[in-house]
Amino acid sequence: MKYMLLMQFSEKTVDFPKIEEWKPEEIEAHIRFMRETNGKLAEAGELVDAQGLAMPETARIVRSHSGGAPVVTEGPFPETKEWVAGWWIVDCDTAERAVEIAADVSAAPGPGGRPLNMPIEVRQVMSAPPTEL
Repeated sequence: MKYMLLMQFSEKTVDFPKIEEWKPEEIEAHIRFMRETNGKLAEAGELVDAQGLAMPETARIVRSHSGGAPVVTEGPFPETKEWVAGWWIVDCDTAERAVEIAADVSAAPGPGGRPLNMPIEVRQVMSAPPTEL
């Protein structure tokens, strides 16, 4: 089964300094941890995809309807208190394994090497019903 692990942040859940305030070696250690994690998941055949996202200020919301020009709203969005910082899509045998992976990622090192305790949402990826040819 495939699961999406969403690295989510909010003003309430971030109890560490913004990454702009980290020392260069702390950023390097964090990125190294993420690359090593992705490498282990790839080696185990569980990694489908993993991506980090730019900060929410770069986000755009696009809405469209038939016959009209799309409406594009730029961020940041003051009413939005949560944002997705990145994701993994993993293909593993059980939901318990997906939770185990999320727990490992949650403990990625931050300032001073301390685990960040990041909130990671685990959601099963839905599959479409089979179609007849």
